[in-house]
Amino acid sequence: MPLRRDGVSKKKSFFYGQLSGFVEPVAAVIGAAAVIIIQPLLLFALSFAAGAMIFVVAKEVISGSQEKVNVRLATFSLMIGFSVMMILDVALGYKGWLKQRRFFLLQLFMLQ
Repeated sequence: MPLRRDGVSKKKSFFYGQLSGFVEPVAAVIGAAAVIIIQPLLLFALSFAAGAMIFVVAKEVISGSQEKVNVRLATFSLMIGFSVMMILDVALGYKGWLKQRRFFLLQLFMLQ
């Protein structure tokens, strides 16, 4: 739409739009190859990203909420939000633990 607004013809606008989409499959293949190559380090990289996000929340959001008048309300809301987040994380999280537990119990009973 910005190209049409600037007076470029419909054909050229369509061509440039399609041309800009050609980058996506190439970038997807490069990204998939990078994940496959760096897979052993992926756990550490994602852990670092999570820690950085927690730092940003602790530095900016929590301290910003403590500067205003409703400090107790902000603190209580933070605690409730964190509790709901952890409950949802456990309830909707990784389901493979049940298989691992069954496998462990099966091995435990077979050893006896």
